Amino acid sequence: MTDTIFITGATSGFGRASAVKFAQAGWNVIITGRRKERLTELQEQLPNTVSVHAAELDVRDQEQVADVVQNLPESVRNVKVLLNNAGLALAPVPAQKADLADWHTMIDTNITGLVNVTHALMPTLIGVGAGASIINIGSVAGAWPYPGSHVYGASKAFVEQFSYNLRCDLLGTGVRVSNIAPGMAESEFTLVRTGGDTQAYDKMYGDTDPLQPEDIANQVFYLASLPDHININQLEIMPTRQAWSGFAVDRDQKPAP
Repeated sequence: MTDTIFITGATSGFGRASAVKFAQAGWNVIITGRRKERLTELQEQLPNTVSVHAAELDVRDQEQVADVVQNLPESVRNVKVLLNNAGLALAPVPAQKADLADWHTMIDTNITGLVNVTHALMPTLIGVGAGASIINIGSVAGAWPYPGSHVYGASKAFVEQFSYNLRCDLLGTGVRVSNIAPGMAESEFTLVRTGGDTQAYDKMYGDTDPLQPEDIANQVFYLASLPDHININQLEIMPTRQAWSGFAVDRDQKPAP
């Protein structure tokens, strides 16, 4: 039986690159996302030698998630890998200047959405057993704070801890759980975060060498392809040209003599 991967947020970035990677490797692919036209475009571009099922999905909607999972075509019902990729960052400003609605959107997508999909697919993954995987896309922001990360970083810290706790509860089922924590990666992420500010995008990625979506897709495929007895709990991946900074210190500003 051909293996199947279920991907959230497949319309761009890591999700789209993962769909291409797995389909080219002969996996059946379930691609989900909110932008129907992009799903259709991606579906048409994937190899016709595998089964590709596209489903318009807002992971924040519990009933919609349940409906998509319950009505999967027979050819892709036996999901072996869940890639929880859907997520976003908003409000790259100090917390005291952030819009509360943006905080709620990040919580609803990055936390509630991930929980909705995981809960809906766990029975299927447990049914598959050995070799089944839940692969969550976290972020270095879940472990390393920086200005303007506020709720985004906190939501990714949830993803990391949720992944660890799932490992405990799924012990003995054969289902593996991994958290991938990327650093700077070039995608639509910054455009979404800044409300489409192309100058901010160019400033973020210009004159350096960030991760590409394909880099993360390769790691997702690596995790899914490991022998059944191996579980990688956490992968923190940064570009070679990105590292940590020193502590910020607030000092009294004395007037120049």
